[in-house]
Amino acid sequence: MELTRRKKDELFAGLPPEWPTDLLPDIQAQVQASRRKVVVLDDDPTGTQTIHNLPVLTEWPVARLAAELAGDYPAFYLLTNSRALPPAQAERLNAEIGRNLMAAAAQTGRQFTVVSRSDSTLRGHFPGEVQALAETLGQSFDGWIVLVVPYFLEGGRYTVNDIHYVAEGEWLIPAGQTEFARDAAFGYQSSNLRHWVAEKMGGSAENVQSISLDDVRRGGPEQVAAKLSQLSGGRVCVVNAVSYRDLEVFTRGLLTAEAAGQRFLYRTASSFVRVRAGLGPRPLLTPAELNLPTTGAGLIVVGSYVPRSTGQVHHLLQLPHLTSLEINVAALLDDDGFQAEVKRVAAAADDALQTGRDVAIYTGRKLVTGPDAGSSLEIGQRVSDGVVAIVQAIQTRPRYLLAKGGITSSDVATRGLGLKRAIVPGQILPGVPVWQADAESRHPGLTYIVFPGNVGGPEAIAQVVTMLKGTNNADFNR
Repeated sequence: MELTRRKKDELFAGLPPEWPTDLLPDIQAQVQASRRKVVVLDDDPTGTQTIHNLPVLTEWPVARLAAELAGDYPAFYLLTNSRALPPAQAERLNAEIGRNLMAAAAQTGRQFTVVSRSDSTLRGHFPGEVQALAETLGQSFDGWIVLVVPYFLEGGRYTVNDIHYVAEGEWLIPAGQTEFARDAAFGYQSSNLRHWVAEKMGGSAENVQSISLDDVRRGGPEQVAAKLSQLSGGRVCVVNAVSYRDLEVFTRGLLTAEAAGQRFLYRTASSFVRVRAGLGPRPLLTPAELNLPTTGAGLIVVGSYVPRSTGQVHHLLQLPHLTSLEINVAALLDDDGFQAEVKRVAAAADDALQTGRDVAIYTGRKLVTGPDAGSSLEIGQRVSDGVVAIVQAIQTRPRYLLAKGGITSSDVATRGLGLKRAIVPGQILPGVPVWQADAESRHPGLTYIVFPGNVGGPEAIAQVVTMLKGTNNADFNR
């Protein structure tokens, strides 16, 4: 049966009422009592888009992992950026982290739970990354909670009757019919999550289990725990959710199952992490809370090519008093032209920043792909290398830095800024996290805004830039 788009209000009106009890206090008590640290392997830096006051690491030697496991935070993130890697390399990276986590846990005596955080629109190295983790963590898992949980409220991603939807205005579009399903590296056809798992793993969708909204909203935590208790032998289970209350009910049942001795791996989007870590909601950050310098100018770097990002670039470039610098992608792909293009863009950015003008650096909007997924990833990495080289070559410290796109923001953080650890105070827009760089980075204390490629309306980047410009009281004779 061919799926069609649905009116969000009409679809939701036909669902059972939400579970009436607030379960977050119970979840927080269970998380604290278990002392089981939540470790999130984030395949790009956008996974921090729902949490607050948690650390992010960009490297994972055993000593650093041991320090975080022994610390007071209920969870921490490891920025792997594995979505930008070829499959075999991504799997090796996950295996390395799994081994290091086991060594760190042996040193500290602290238990942990792993979340493999990936894209809410189903792009990423699945099932390879989860399989690599399962093999190296040295445990027998009852399910890969894969517990595929791609619900992501902030980005408009909902799962009903096992169908995963992407919101566009008042409409819900089956995920398999969106631009994300046509991704050059991670494309897929199925919108039904059980069929999507079978598409990615082989086998039959009948072997994929499901936690339904009836289970969550009518059966509550006890029914969720009962269904999870039936999982064994590495079975995959998908989770339906359209609200944070649904996630809380599911998580309460999940914690009950884990307390009874079951062990699961999770492959989820961002919203699940906040609930599983026992974090409550936090209002959006205000510009005043960022404590930005009163002088200087912002630097905006855009590498994402999804149509949503391109529309946001168009609106961004309409802002007055903004210097826009387009990167010639063809030059970056040419060995002779690479360094010259890096030098040209960086010099122009330095000139503008020194006069107090906000600067937007963006890749040309025509996407260049290869004949297959592997070559497309290689081209993307080459372009990202150029973007990073430009950021490294800019000498002027910006007032803040905003990076648009998952791979772009990861590479700019780790290589452009030399960031090894950051704290996430919260989000400046729904789904748009803010990081505060640590003392080891190139610009200690820099406010770094991680803007996912698939988040925000047409004016979202322009909105942030305008908002932050209003906190700058210096007169630069603009």
